[in-house]
Amino acid sequence: MSGSRRQTDSGLRRRADADVVADYERAGLAGHLAPGTSPALLLVDPARAYVDRDCPLYAGVEPAVEAMRALLSAARRAGIPVVVTGVRFRSDGRDGGVFFRKVPTLSVFAEGSPYGDFIDGLAPTPDELTVTKQYPSAFFGTSLAACLTANGIDTLLIGGLTTSGCVRATALDAMQHGFVPVVVEEAVGDRDPDVHAANLFDIRHKVGEVWPMARVTAYLEEGGERP
Repeated sequence: MSGSRRQTDSGLRRRADADVVADYERAGLAGHLAPGTSPALLLVDPARAYVDRDCPLYAGVEPAVEAMRALLSAARRAGIPVVVTGVRFRSDGRDGGVFFRKVPTLSVFAEGSPYGDFIDGLAPTPDELTVTKQYPSAFFGTSLAACLTANGIDTLLIGGLTTSGCVRATALDAMQHGFVPVVVEEAVGDRDPDVHAANLFDIRHKVGEVWPMARVTAYLEEGGERP
């Protein structure tokens, strides 16, 4: 493709994007949620499967992983609660139900597989909460909502993998359980940049907030009430 053709396509996409944003605003899909004063960090499935090139679920999300490490460090400095989710299935996958049948490569998360291990630098400490799940949302079939409520959490800062799957499902359920979801833009990733961008757009307009890392860091540095 020639340079002039690429520039034309880029210009058309920018105009199309502007038209979409304008349409969403006309439809009333431009509201904002104000984060509260009692946040927690939720890292969704920082699993080796997504960064190990020998795994069929490798997604090329290394930049997001580096941002997740920085986000985790910022949360620990701020002294807020940290929750990390992981996926594990029985060897036969029966606890994964229809989801396991729909996505057979979830077998890489079967008991004993190294691909379900946490990525280096993203494992929770013994004092942090680990949630094991079998479905996309960190809330589905787990005690996460009850635990957050019991500890007075009102806001979830969300990083993790992947944007279109478990991150989006978790952000949606966070909102539905009454927590303000703030997805940290650099700290989530997906195997396809267009799918990643589309899901961040959808989350921003219909589910919660999508903030850059700098804004999240400033929010944490401002402090506030902590449980």
